[in-house]
Amino acid sequence: MAARRLPPGPYAPAGLSRRSLLFSRRNWSARRPGGVTLKIAALVFLILLLSGGPARAAAYPPPADGTDTIPKFTFADGETLANLRLHYITFGTPQRDAKGHTTNAVLILHGTGGSTAQFVSDTFAGILFAPGGELDASRYFIVIPDEIGHGRSSKPSDGMHARFPHYGYHDQIAATYELLKVGLHVDHMRLVMGTSMGGMQTWMWGELHPEFMDALMPLASLPIAISGRNRIWRDMIVDDLRNDPGYNGGEYKTEPDGLKSAVDMLWVFGSAPLYDQTLWATGNAADDYFRDRILTRVPNYDANDMIYQFESSRDYNPEPLLGSITAPLLAINSADDQINPPELRIVEREIVNVKNGRFVLLPIGPATRGHGTHTLPAIWHEYLASLLAASKP
Repeated sequence: MAARRLPPGPYAPAGLSRRSLLFSRRNWSARRPGGVTLKIAALVFLILLLSGGPARAAAYPPPADGTDTIPKFTFADGETLANLRLHYITFGTPQRDAKGHTTNAVLILHGTGGSTAQFVSDTFAGILFAPGGELDASRYFIVIPDEIGHGRSSKPSDGMHARFPHYGYHDQIAATYELLKVGLHVDHMRLVMGTSMGGMQTWMWGELHPEFMDALMPLASLPIAISGRNRIWRDMIVDDLRNDPGYNGGEYKTEPDGLKSAVDMLWVFGSAPLYDQTLWATGNAADDYFRDRILTRVPNYDANDMIYQFESSRDYNPEPLLGSITAPLLAINSADDQINPPELRIVEREIVNVKNGRFVLLPIGPATRGHGTHTLPAIWHEYLASLLAASKP
């Protein structure tokens, strides 16, 4: 007999049975404010399994491509750049209320070394932007920028190399804010969400512009300054590149040898041990993947761009101002994320400082992909639906 369905509570995924929903509420009320246990996330996984699995991808509209130019951009350290180029894509059309304020805009932010391209796929746009999706492009105006130093926006490899201004997360947010307000005439966001670096910046958006959005959803991030192992492996990448003799102060003709070591490091920390073992269960299979896939990744990167991308996180530390976030915030991490390992329990410790904050830790399973789970909404889209419902103006 089918379980009776009940209206979901705040941030609780839709579709829970009476017993499941009561169990979820009991865990939330039993813990300090802001806590969400691993059991709740595991329960959602079980429900997905029993119901036939995660949502399937559907057709989504093609994005509109755009570029905005800021005539003179001043960075936080005082450096300036003429004609800062910001590339972006959009889905949907902006809607405005009687006073002209934007009511349906969504900002999605990519991770370190990423770009708009990572969201234009069946596994992301096909889940969220398609008809009936949580961010159905017929209902929402979705803005996805290439942040400074990434994609088709201004970056060191355009020609300035190591003379490019040294940007940080505050600079990237300031440029995107100007893109939205001046370039696209968007004065309010229904949602700000991001993955990895974009997830970290989502916390900052809530602090720097607390009245600018209705809801926040950081994925694969921690709300503290980058430290510990997370800081050290980033230092290793920069060291591999900058201290390679072939780097030549950034004026290399061919990529320095250190780029290969840096790219290898990226793969290791972004990988998912359980999933990887199922794919390459023999030594030969693993060797073949290394030869055919990992060794071919290096040409996709530039040493100067990578140095700047990883050093940009040095101004990140939302911890002191978490209490200034007023919009409902739902943070999601996965338990197999080696960049944000769950045993640190940092989000659990800090989420209590966010007035309307909740945290979900997705358990390791066949569907998770380590750090990359952040770009697989089939796993977490029901949490997004609940956040949107709970934060509806």
